[in-house]
Formats: sequence, structure tokens, C-alpha cells
Amino acid sequence: MVKGLVNRILPFSSVDGPGNRTAIFLQGCNFNCLYCHNPETINNCNSCGLCIDSCPASALTKSDGLVVWSKDKCIECDSCLKTCKSCSSPKATWMSVDEVMSKIETTKHFISGITISGGECMLQKEFVMELCEAVKALNLTTFIDSNGSVPFFGDNRLINAIDMVMLDVKAYDNNAHRMLTGQDNQIVLENLDYLASVHKLYEVRTVIVPEILDNIKTVDMVSKRIGKLNPDIRYKLIKYRPIGVRNYMINSHVPSNELMQELHDIAKVNGCKNIVIV
Repeated sequence: MVKGLVNRILPFSSVDGPGNRTAIFLQGCNFNCLYCHNPETINNCNSCGLCIDSCPASALTKSDGLVVWSKDKCIECDSCLKTCKSCSSPKATWMSVDEVMSKIETTKHFISGITISGGECMLQKEFVMELCEAVKALNLTTFIDSNGSVPFFGDNRLINAIDMVMLDVKAYDNNAHRMLTGQDNQIVLENLDYLASVHKLYEVRTVIVPEILDNIKTVDMVSKRIGKLNPDIRYKLIKYRPIGVRNYMINSHVPSNELMQELHDIAKVNGCKNIVIV
């Protein structure tokens, strides 16, 4: 039985795709973005135990060398996440598809579908496919929130299991992408082209990071690509915000409204019809 390492499940979310959705965040990511807003989702817990003494509710203990989290005792203060030096969470839990489905069953009448996110959820592709297939049997939609590093192409079962993908394109230039994430972007751009060609690309997203990235080049090149592939694909331009980030890794600031409008206008000239600034 395939299991997924789940960071958390939000029963209701209005910001993880269209409509009211259940958002499932999986643990683990192969990118190490300088501006990562959820660094506790990057690595798996190594059971170092540093978080145990920081927990005011005694919800963390150690057994057989492993850190054990007691959900019943947890007060969700996130002291453990603030203490962790490994970009991880002791609260991540291995769950079967049936266990996740039991959570979705309780909300199915109030949601339009699920969104599987991360971390990078596609690192757990088998679990994602099985979960999406089970969810579609409930006549709910299945969305994937991905950094695009794992190929969506070449797997018919995968592409049939999902309805739409929300794809991050963090930087167009490969060297800039490596500097930002630690990985190149070849597969990311191939995924963009492929998902658009099979009508599975709901939106492309770019975080605008002043002083760090050539934001104008990225938006110009990405929007030209979207404009040629399908101008109705939503292009979301996201303001970098220094909330939850590892400040020792990045020195930037919130982009101005003027810059965001300039980028919006570039994308519009390049043929994008659905541009959102957040």
C-alpha cells in the first residue's frame, strides 16, 4: 500500500485553486529556494530531537531513536518549526490514500476538489496518482501545485488522474534558476509546453523578487511563451514578501506597485489575457 508523507491538510482553502478546496501539503522538496516561505516542508525530519524541549505542550517525545508527535497534545504554536535547523517538521505524518480520503469524505459536499501541494508533491508521484484517482471517483476535481521539476509528460496514467496544474516558473534564465533554487529549469519549461498542449495548465506563477532576479526578463519570456501556447492561461505575478523566509539567505524587499504594473503591461503586450497580481 503506497503512503504519502503529509505535512498538513487544510479542509477548506480559497487560495489553492478555483473554488473552495481541500489542500493537501506533502513533505519534501528538491528545490531550496532563497525566498522559500515554507522551509519546514523541504526536508524529512532527521529525529535530532532539538525540537522536543521547545514544545510547551510536551507534544514531542522520542521513541526508538525517532521523534514522535502527539497530535492530541499539540497546540499548533509552531515552536518546533521555529527551533528546527533542518528545514523540516516533526509533525509530518505517513498516511495511506484511504486515510487521506477519510478526511476528504468529511468535506466533500462543501468543496469543488482538492489541491495537492508541498514541498514538491510530485516527488511522491505514485501517491499523488492514487489519491487523485480516488478523488475523481467522488466527482471532485484534482489540481496539482508544482515547481515543475518532475516530468508530467510520458505518463498517461498521471495526466489522466489530474485535472489541472498550477506551475511555478521561478526564473527563465537557467543560471538564475540554479542560483535561486539549486536546480536547473529545463524540465520546468518542458512541462509548461506539454501541460498547455494537453489543456492541463491552469496557471503559471512567478514570484517577483527585487535585487535578486531579472524579473523583467523572466516575465517577458514566460508571457511570450504563454501568449503563443494559450493566451487564456492565467499568469499570476506574486509579490515577494519577507514572511516566513530564512532572512539569512536573501536580501530583498516587497516590489513596488509600479514595478508590478510594468510587468503586468509587458505580459499583456505579449498576448496574455488573464494576468493576476497578488
